Amino acid sequence: MSIARITPVFSAAFAVVYVFAVELNLAAVTYHPRAGVWEMWTQPAADAGNPAMYWYGWLITAAVGAALASAIALPFVRDREPPAWIGWAVPLAVMVSFLYFLRSFFIY
Repeated sequence: MSIARITPVFSAAFAVVYVFAVELNLAAVTYHPRAGVWEMWTQPAADAGNPAMYWYGWLITAAVGAALASAIALPFVRDREPPAWIGWAVPLAVMVSFLYFLRSFFIY
């Protein structure tokens, strides 16, 4: 079995899970850069001078979710390759959705 068969599924699943992780703030870890402290799951900022960074946690959440989706899809792609467009169309749709979610940064 080639890794090329599961890569489009992983790419699409990563993008979709990342949207949900960001919108629902499902971070696997929280980093407090000023204190240099890592905490498990989504934690609030300790105080005003010590912000919380969730981006690393969102990436971990998306990677784990995509790996699980890939493992579930493995029996289905073992005999046939998934459509090639799934590896680029779904992430492109996710980028467009982030433009919508972050529209307040672009429109005054």
